[in-house]
Amino acid sequence: MARSQTHDDPLIPHPGTRLKGLGLGIDVGGTGVKAALVDLATGTLASDRVREKTPQPATPEAVTATVASVVAQVLDGETVPDDLPVGCGLPGVVTEGILRTAANIDKSWEGVSVEGIVGEALGRRVLAINDADAAGLAELAYGAAEGVSGTVLLLTIGTGIGSALFIDGRLVPNTEFGHLEFHGKDAELRVSGAARSRRGLGWKSWAREFDEYLDRLELYFWPDLIILGGGVSKDMAKYEHLLTTRAPVKAAELLNVAGIVGAAYAGAASLGVAKAKPKATARRPRKSAAASAKRS
Repeated sequence: MARSQTHDDPLIPHPGTRLKGLGLGIDVGGTGVKAALVDLATGTLASDRVREKTPQPATPEAVTATVASVVAQVLDGETVPDDLPVGCGLPGVVTEGILRTAANIDKSWEGVSVEGIVGEALGRRVLAINDADAAGLAELAYGAAEGVSGTVLLLTIGTGIGSALFIDGRLVPNTEFGHLEFHGKDAELRVSGAARSRRGLGWKSWAREFDEYLDRLELYFWPDLIILGGGVSKDMAKYEHLLTTRAPVKAAELLNVAGIVGAAYAGAASLGVAKAKPKATARRPRKSAAASAKRS
């Protein structure tokens, strides 16, 4: 049955909800296809993470074959239920299980039912989700935003810019803030990690423009917390002091497994997997007075 991802969708559990059991997370990227079993109670991997290179061209048929190969390796020797929750994150807008846009994979994906083609290949029900949304769900459930209320913005800064937005724990899907116009171009063409390298910018010059981009997002959404993931987040010590945002900025905690963990979480939530009691919601994080004074 077709589904849209809305605030009432079981894909988006109530804030603080903990899931139980195992889930299978799949993360399809422009350079690699990764998968692993995930312990949904803790957000940790319950199997080896298996990775294969993304085939080129990354057509639906070729990528699906790679997904099937990776999943077969993950499940080899494992005992899992027939109704094992499966989530698959992809780089593009996903609605009703269909990939509407394709970034870093072949454009022939556009209009393809991910849940149909991947589900058929695996012989299991599959939940498709935008890859940055999956990473955001992982950070909200198990990582840097665990238990945080208010508005949380996650940005993955790497080859491009992915984004995930949560309001009081609820996902606003497919935000794609990397494609906001910024100095006449898509923002990711100016302030992504790849753009910094391509333009030959040092951290100070790059941070000046990136800070301006964050200012724009703060003006639109007034986030209570900003989380940075992707390759650039590993170097936060080199530029964090140059950022003047009102909201605190934290590095993502799940790093290169966030997409896998979040996809598994989404797949489990969409099946209505038995839930433990919601955890207490933490108060919104605030910067110190010294940090806040940078704005005054």
